[in-house]
Amino acid sequence: MKTNYELRYAAHPEDARHYDTQRLRRDFLIEHLFVADEVQMVYSMYDRMIVGGAMPVGEQLTLEAIDPLKAPHFTTRREVGIYNVGGPGRVIVGDETFELDYKEALYIGRGDREVVFVSNDAAHPAKFYFNSCTAHAAYPCRKVTKEDAVVAHMGSLEMSNERNINKMLVNQVLPTCQLQMGMTELAPGSVWNTMPAHTHSRRMEAYFYFELPTDQAVCHFMGEPQETRHLWLHNDQAVLSPEWSIHSAAATHNYTFIWGMGGENLDYGDQDFSQICDLR
Repeated sequence: MKTNYELRYAAHPEDARHYDTQRLRRDFLIEHLFVADEVQMVYSMYDRMIVGGAMPVGEQLTLEAIDPLKAPHFTTRREVGIYNVGGPGRVIVGDETFELDYKEALYIGRGDREVVFVSNDAAHPAKFYFNSCTAHAAYPCRKVTKEDAVVAHMGSLEMSNERNINKMLVNQVLPTCQLQMGMTELAPGSVWNTMPAHTHSRRMEAYFYFELPTDQAVCHFMGEPQETRHLWLHNDQAVLSPEWSIHSAAATHNYTFIWGMGGENLDYGDQDFSQICDLR
């Protein structure tokens, strides 16, 4: 197996206003999350969230403690949220094994033990997308499915934004330190997410887009409400959203995305909205 990681440093919003497309993509876009028999990670200086992917095909993959962590195990001082967006697989956490099917999630609390990713069928490998934040306490590991989620049905087909927000790894479902994750599924014919746009300076966020046909794309909007920018993403790609940035998108096809947040509080509703007509 192989583990690849890179560091992404935080940007001041006044600096980000002057970034060209290449710089925006370099600093905020995560293009390659799933490579056969490799673990990919981005260590972000936005609340020190790690965004990563693991795709075991011919071997098991260990979630290694990369050098910046300076820890014996990846989870020594960290909690992890995992979603399986591929074929059936399992995650081994110490002496516990959790079977994860498509769109099922797992919360892993902090603690000194090994985490291993396994696919049940190499011909249809699992794809484990994960977010990780620093943790001040050790909470129990728990598998979470959509049946466990707090579901909010929002929007309408007339507004091109009918969607189900599945709040899964959130404090209404299970205890976490600062990590909050969920999955938003857009109905056929709907393409807009997170509109009206908002920011929340108490938390950063990462969006992972999937269930998007390979010949289609999603346009992710970021930046300050009065200085917006955009990035074009494809299937199985993610984007970092600083605490000062909006995070919204429209696509050429409906899609699903996983959102993950880390920061000061666990209040999902803690958002500073911008009126649609005030965006620039």
